[in-house]
Amino acid sequence: MLVQVALPVPLYRVFDYRLPAATQATPTAEPSALPAIGSRVEVPFGRQTLIGIVVAHIAAADSSVPLNKLKSIYRCLDDEPILNAAMLKLAYWLARYYHYPLGDVFGVILPTLVRQGKPLDLLITHWRILPNITDDDFHPNAKKQKQQFDMLKLHGERGASEDVLLLEGMQRPFLKTLEEKGLIERYIEPKQASTPVKLAKLPLDLNDEQQQAVSTIIAAHKAGRYTGFLLNGITGSGKTEVYLQVMQAVLEAGKQVLILVPEIGLTPQTRARFASRFAADIVLLHSGMNNTHRLQGWQDCRTGHAQIIIGTRSAVLYPFADLGLIVVDEAHDGSYKQQDTLRYHAADVALYRGVQYNIPVILGTATPSLEHLKLVDDGKLIECQLSTRPGNAKPAPMQLIDARLQSTHQQTTDDGARYDTGLTDAMIGAIRQTLEAGDQVLVFLNRRGYAPVLLCEACGWQADCPRCDAHLTVHYSRQNSSNAYLKCHHCDWQAYIPAVCPDCGSQNLDAKGIGTTRLSENLHAIFANPQTSKELYPIIQIDRDTTRRKDSWENIYQRINQGDPAILVGTQMVAKGHHFPNVTLVCLPNADRGFLSADFRSPEHTAQLMIQVAGRAGRGDKAGRVLIQTLQPDNALLLKLVKDGYLSFARDLLQERKMMGLPPHTHAALIRCEGKTLAATMQALKDAIAILPSNHNLAVLGPIDAPMSKKNSRYHAQLLLIAKERGQLHQVLNHWWQPVLALPSAKYLKLTLDIDPVGW
Repeated sequence: MLVQVALPVPLYRVFDYRLPAATQATPTAEPSALPAIGSRVEVPFGRQTLIGIVVAHIAAADSSVPLNKLKSIYRCLDDEPILNAAMLKLAYWLARYYHYPLGDVFGVILPTLVRQGKPLDLLITHWRILPNITDDDFHPNAKKQKQQFDMLKLHGERGASEDVLLLEGMQRPFLKTLEEKGLIERYIEPKQASTPVKLAKLPLDLNDEQQQAVSTIIAAHKAGRYTGFLLNGITGSGKTEVYLQVMQAVLEAGKQVLILVPEIGLTPQTRARFASRFAADIVLLHSGMNNTHRLQGWQDCRTGHAQIIIGTRSAVLYPFADLGLIVVDEAHDGSYKQQDTLRYHAADVALYRGVQYNIPVILGTATPSLEHLKLVDDGKLIECQLSTRPGNAKPAPMQLIDARLQSTHQQTTDDGARYDTGLTDAMIGAIRQTLEAGDQVLVFLNRRGYAPVLLCEACGWQADCPRCDAHLTVHYSRQNSSNAYLKCHHCDWQAYIPAVCPDCGSQNLDAKGIGTTRLSENLHAIFANPQTSKELYPIIQIDRDTTRRKDSWENIYQRINQGDPAILVGTQMVAKGHHFPNVTLVCLPNADRGFLSADFRSPEHTAQLMIQVAGRAGRGDKAGRVLIQTLQPDNALLLKLVKDGYLSFARDLLQERKMMGLPPHTHAALIRCEGKTLAATMQALKDAIAILPSNHNLAVLGPIDAPMSKKNSRYHAQLLLIAKERGQLHQVLNHWWQPVLALPSAKYLKLTLDIDPVGW
């Protein structure tokens, strides 16, 4: 007998290997002596030694390679399979649907340490306080140490694992300091069998729509059948409470629950929400964890120790002992689409895994994607609508401010120069009124940095990235003007801000446009005390620059939830499921610009973002409102969204897509080509078109330059294939894609295939 092994190499095949010499000595060996299907083996591959997954046993006569040319396995790493039949089936489906090498699929779905051949049972450090420790053991000035100690004290005598403590805001240096002082100790806790899940807090009362949704989903769970649900609820309508009450029935049946969230920043607060309801073993999975903790989480899911699993998109690829429910929160979010290697969409994979396990899958969102609305129309998803907020809370009404009728507010600097703040007087007046009433304001601007471009007013020179077709963003702060620089947000190129124009030598260099940093400074100037120049209200900036450090987002979140009047200035990070109960006014200075983009998906994504941001207003007891500042108040798409709401807006877009023959009424594959010259990439794609089957019956668009043709000193072109039927598209790709990769013109280029692309 031989074994077939999938290896992490970019080849669309598996490899045959002989058994080790000790096993070959007994030709009549029973199949049980073979490495199990789904186990890891160490094998020679050329001059390398690789770790692969056994996918089949075959007779020697069935191999396409002569027996005397086959190499032998070095050793088997697992006594039992680490991947069961369901995980192997998932891997084959991913490889087939996304046309990706099977060995590389395993490279995506397995944690790093598993791919490296490490043992599965690694030990995790736990921390606990020592007995008889009192406040007198702390120096009065050691306030930070005492604060960290009190956080650990909340976990009781058993303490908690280090990864949980770090996620809650503890810092590793303080753990070591407290240990050295004899106040806490570390220990290794063997995994205990999970105890039955118990309610830690009683459920909330449901309204009629919530109750109907819960009953319908629980009925599907009890019937033991797959059903996909679109939980279409306006922002603040209580979707999370629906999740929690459905989860209760699933957890009480002894099943696991997987909750997917779009961003790492949402995982700690989501965990806190679920931990306050259930006494259960909760595991967090996201890319911010180190390899050891990722492996432990993978093992906890596989062995059933994890009862509630909260993770970002990659968590949908984990093995589960007894999965009973999948929840995809904010299911419309683009973060669920992987943009490199295996380009899967986590929501689509979640639906497939629901079919695998015969379990319900909930796609929850306030702004459903057109793809999910089409699935509802086709009868493949059941829609449950939540059209009201619990209690007396009402959705915040949206109001347009015509920026043509009133100029934006002008502010004067200390040296007498005047500059544009980017906000109209009407919007500033509304912000002032809200703050004086003791409430919070959210100003949304999806552009970080100080300004998007540096321009010479004398000759028109612009600061462009030398490696990309993009402007360099100005990063600058009046409080720390020495730390000023230019940065490309695509390749991370950085440069000093020049003192004079490189082209004409003029000193008239001006940062044009507004980013979150500049907007924050403008608001500070507007709302500062004129006598002291100190801000009257805190201005909290929320973007990738201010949340880069560990625990920074958690600290910002705690500061916001203190409830004091404040202005929050944020990018799209603030739009994803956050609950700010004291925000009663949301301001969008230029969020509607996406309606003017050439990308046919841009109106959908722009509307989703606007509605999600607007949903942060009025989530508490006070009513909220939303102000949209625009230079195009007569834009038909904007008016449709404001007057009729997102669902009516989306239905119109869906009908428009049908008339134009665009997804989701058709099915697309995007081929991207990357190389040292644009001519080479274009030629490779032209050669690819030339070998398409004559009867392919596809719409072929391109080759054309990619939206950003030069990125990180590499040139990009693309080719789009559109088919009326999904099967028709995959039938062509099955016979065409691998020959494309073998084209002579593609030899030194990077070609990638993206099924169901979200951006063209």
